[in-house]
Amino acid sequence: MSQPESEKKYNKWIVILSIVIPLVVGALFRVKLDIELPVFLPPIYATINGLTALILIVAVYQIKQGNRQLHEKLMKFAIVLSVLFLVMYVLYHMTSDSTSYEGNYRIIYLIILISHIVLSIAVIPFVLITYVRAIANSFERHKKIAKITFPLWLYVAVSGVIVYIMISPYY
Repeated sequence: MSQPESEKKYNKWIVILSIVIPLVVGALFRVKLDIELPVFLPPIYATINGLTALILIVAVYQIKQGNRQLHEKLMKFAIVLSVLFLVMYVLYHMTSDSTSYEGNYRIIYLIILISHIVLSIAVIPFVLITYVRAIANSFERHKKIAKITFPLWLYVAVSGVIVYIMISPYY
């Protein structure tokens, strides 16, 4: 099955964003701003991750019920939440020292953390491709990749909350 022209015009942007976002995030982690934020961000961005997970589940339920319009709105909201999470996460790490896990479950924590980080990078092109296929009305192709994107994205959102819960006593 060949790729429709309506999708091809986005390929360059998908590749660029899939590479640039992780590189910029990595570079910004090296930048330290000497400012004090008015709010404590980790519980806020962990809540955003949890909300993203819930939105993803509800969105999948809605499309299975045939409610395409609500599904579309929820998925756009999930993307906005993920961008908001990323901005807050980077801002926190630009203004605060990293916290290390000191508990008895360090191996479990590291497995969840590393898989979360790796999959948070890997899910970027999946989300973008899935979104492009939807806006290009390539719904059969959209459904095929969404079956991969959904569990990856859901894992990233849920594992982000788990990482926060595990590390929160050490802030």
